[in-house]
Amino acid sequence: MRSIMLYWSVWVSGLSLLAAIITHWVYKWRNPKCNGKLPPGSMGLPLIGETLQFFVPSKSIDVSHFIKTRVDKYGPLFCTNLAGRPIVVSSDPEFNYFIFQQEGKLVELWYLDSLSKIVGIDSIATSTSTATAYFHKYLRNLVLGHFGNEVLKDHLLPKLENMIRTRLHRWSEMPVLELKTATSTNKKKRERKKKKTLWKIFEFTAKQLFSYDVERAEGNISEKFTNFLQVLMSSPLNIPGTTFHKSMKNQKEAIKLMKEILEERKSSPENRKEDFLQQVVDDMGKEMFLTDDFVVHLMSGLLLASFETISSTLTLAIILLSDHPSVVQQLTEEHEAVIKNRENPDHGISWREYKSMTFTPQVTNEALRLASVAPGILRKVLHDIQVNGEF
Repeated sequence: MRSIMLYWSVWVSGLSLLAAIITHWVYKWRNPKCNGKLPPGSMGLPLIGETLQFFVPSKSIDVSHFIKTRVDKYGPLFCTNLAGRPIVVSSDPEFNYFIFQQEGKLVELWYLDSLSKIVGIDSIATSTSTATAYFHKYLRNLVLGHFGNEVLKDHLLPKLENMIRTRLHRWSEMPVLELKTATSTNKKKRERKKKKTLWKIFEFTAKQLFSYDVERAEGNISEKFTNFLQVLMSSPLNIPGTTFHKSMKNQKEAIKLMKEILEERKSSPENRKEDFLQQVVDDMGKEMFLTDDFVVHLMSGLLLASFETISSTLTLAIILLSDHPSVVQQLTEEHEAVIKNRENPDHGISWREYKSMTFTPQVTNEALRLASVAPGILRKVLHDIQVNGEF
C-alpha cells in the first residue's frame, strides 16, 4: 500500500512539474521577451502562431483579410507570430517611411526562410550593415546602368516593343487566350499553356542579363523558375512531395546551369558580350564579395524578381482592363492620338511619344500598386524602436 502511495505521489509530482513547464512555456510564447512594451496583438498557438489564419486564401486584390481584421482590432501597428517567428506588422505610412530611412541603422533586410533557401540568400549575405549598404549601392548602380532610363530610351524600348508586337500577334491567332491561370481541367496542359505565355518575359530578361538564347541553350532554365510564388510563403520543409522540395530540386538544377554559363564566360574572356553578367565578371577582380556562388545566386535572384513579378502584374492588369472598358477606351484614344501625329504610322514608339502620354502612366502605376506580389516588406530589428512614446 505504501509503495502504491509513493508511486502515485511521484506521478502527481511529475505531472505537476510538466504542467508548470508547459504553462511557463506558453506564457513565454504569448509574451515574447522585450525591453519595452510591444504593440497589441496575439502570438497565436504555440509553435505555429497565426500561420494557418495567414495562409487562408483570398480572391480579393485588396489588403488581405488577415491584415484587415487585425488592423480593425488592434490598430495600424500590431504583433503576431508567423511560422514560429514573432513579427510586428505596420500599416502606418508614416512609421513605414521612418523604417525605410533607418536601413542599416535600426533595421536591416530580412527574408522568409523559404525565400532564403530557394534564392540562396545565405550565399549573398554580407556580415555587416555597412557591407550590406555597399552591396546594395553597387547593385543599384549596376542595374541602373543596364536597365535605367538611358538604356531604356536608346536600346530596350524598341526591343520591348518588338517582343510585345510579336506576342500580341500570336495571341490574336489563338481561339482562347489563357494567362496566369488557365481554366482547363487538365493540370499538365494548363501548366504548359501558362509557361508558353510567360516564357517570353523570362527569355527577354535572361537575354539582357546574360545573353541567354533559348534556341541554342542545352537546358531550358526557364522551366526551373516557374511557379516560384507558390513556394514563397510555404513552409520550408524539404520533404519529398512538398512544393518546397520540388522548388529546391529545380533550384539546384537552375544553379547548375547558371554555374556553367558563368564558367563559360570566365573561360572565354575574348568573347565579350554587352550584358549584365559581363559587367559583373569584369568586376569580380575588383570587388571581394563577387565570388562565383555570389554571382550565380545574384543572377538567379534577378531572374526571379523579373519573371514572376512582371507576369503576375501583367495578368492582373489585363483582368482589370477587361473589367473597366472606359479605361480601355481612354487608353485607345491616347494611343491613337500618338499614332495620328506621326509622320510614319508604322514607325515604332519613340521615347518622346512615350513621355508625352499622361493617362497611360497613371494606369500603369495603378496596376503596379494593386499587383504587389509580396505580402509585405520585411525588416529585421537591430535595436529597440520607440513608436510615438507608446511602444
